[in-house]
This record gives sequence, C-alpha cells and structure tokens, in this order.
Amino acid sequence: MANQSNGASAISRAVRILEAFSYEAPFLTLTEIAQRSGIPLSSTQRIVTELVGHQLLERMPDRSYRMGNRLWELGTRTPGAIGLREIALPYMHAVQARVRQHVQLSVRSNLDVLVIERISARDAVVNASIVGGRIPLQHSAGGILLLAAAGDEVLRGVLRRGLQPLTPDGIQNEAELRHAIATAEREGYAIASGRIFSGSRGLAVPVRGVQGVVVGTLTIVEPNDESSPMPRIELLRRAAAGVSEALVRSYLPPGHPDAPPGGAYRSLVRSSESSMEYLEHLLPPLAVR
Repeated sequence: MANQSNGASAISRAVRILEAFSYEAPFLTLTEIAQRSGIPLSSTQRIVTELVGHQLLERMPDRSYRMGNRLWELGTRTPGAIGLREIALPYMHAVQARVRQHVQLSVRSNLDVLVIERISARDAVVNASIVGGRIPLQHSAGGILLLAAAGDEVLRGVLRRGLQPLTPDGIQNEAELRHAIATAEREGYAIASGRIFSGSRGLAVPVRGVQGVVVGTLTIVEPNDESSPMPRIELLRRAAAGVSEALVRSYLPPGHPDAPPGGAYRSLVRSSESSMEYLEHLLPPLAVR
C-alpha cells in the first residue's frame, strides 16, 4: 500500500485512529480523534468516513463516533484469544465456584498482560482488571509467568520502558524482577502480593498449548492475607491442565480419534456435545461471510 504523509501507511493511520478510543473515552468527536491520534484533521475525516463505511466506526446522533460492532464480530474469529476463552470458560466457572473471588484468563500482548475473560463474585476483593484491558507484565502474577515464557528480548523491553511499581510491594528493580521470573520458572506458578492493590494478591499458573508452549495464564485474585495459597494453586493447576488438554485436542486434524466434534468451529466454539456435533456437519460454516 502506498505510503501517506509522514511515512505512515493508510493501514497504520487507520489503526492509530481506532486506538484513539479507550474505556475512558469511548465516544470521540472528529477533532478529538485527530488530536488523540496525531493525524491532521482533514486526513482524519477521510479515514473516519471510510471506517464508518466498513462499520468499523459508528457515527452517533450528536456527531461523535464510537467503535463499531463489526470490530467485535471480526475479533470473535481470533482463535488465539476468543477460542482460548471459549475453551477455558467452563474451567474458570468451576474454579470461581470454589474460591468465590476473581478468576481471570490472560494472554501476552507485547509488554502487557491482556485480560480476555474475568469472572467475579459481588463481594470479592478489589481487582482493577477489565476484560480487554492491559496491565504491564511486571505488575501481575500472570505477567511474570508470561515474561518467563517470552524470553530475554521481551524482558529487555520491560526494563527499557521502566518498572514503575504501583505500590511499595511492587517490583522495584531489575534484580527483583529477575528473581521473580526465576522463582516462577522453578515453581511453575507465580504469586504477586499487593503489587497492584495492597489488599489483594494474585495467584497464577500457565496454560499451555501445542508442544507445551505457554499461551496464557489462569489467575485467582484474592485477599492478601496470611493464608496458604497452595490449595488455590493446586485448584488452578488442575483447571489449567484441563484447558490445555482441550485446547490441544481442538487443533487435532479432522478424523483423529481424539479430536473433539465441531469441525471448523472447534478452535472458536465451546458448546454442548450435541451442538458441536451439529456444527461439525454444517457446511458452509455459518460464521464465514
């Protein structure tokens, strides 16, 4: 695609416009979009008009804009996040029924933890996570596990960005971060006590996919007290093992004796056995348009 002004391609500038929207600013005027994206107003107007035409943005009656439902529709076809979420949800519900706190599923996105699902009880401890929100890797138990799996290049990126601890119990320097990573690698789980909120602690275990690759983490956020975390760690380990087994099976070739029903939908949908058997024989797939 031909480059536009300032060396940015049309795709790059469209992404910058979409990234201008956030949880605290879900509705933006054209001028606000231009200011937040750093793109000239005339160019912003042209790109926004095209995004509205593709239903990726929607124009409101007051002439502000919001992200369009078409973005959500496209996002639901992403096996790396939505498929993992669908597979993990039954196991997450089972864990949450036992602990009655917060249970969340996360993946790594560059230098951050991206929360793709969370289940909470009304009287649970403080947890600032939002589905679709990001947390710097170094601040959370799940983030430490994802850092351990990511390797030195990602670690160097975290250090370059700066650790910026949120509480006195947060990781303060490189030595503490490396120690936390080494401990998580050795133990196979991570605990983050009071790093985001002093009254909460996170317990996390990895979720593995094909060939044992860490694809995400399961986390419990619970009160930061003196109780032993090991019973909840074991509960998480059993749940993560179930998620990992189901995830690997979802990618087995059709006809494999261990492949679950569902055909082309197996990596995106987790439903009743009868529903999956129906979807397996449904041609063409309904989700493909």
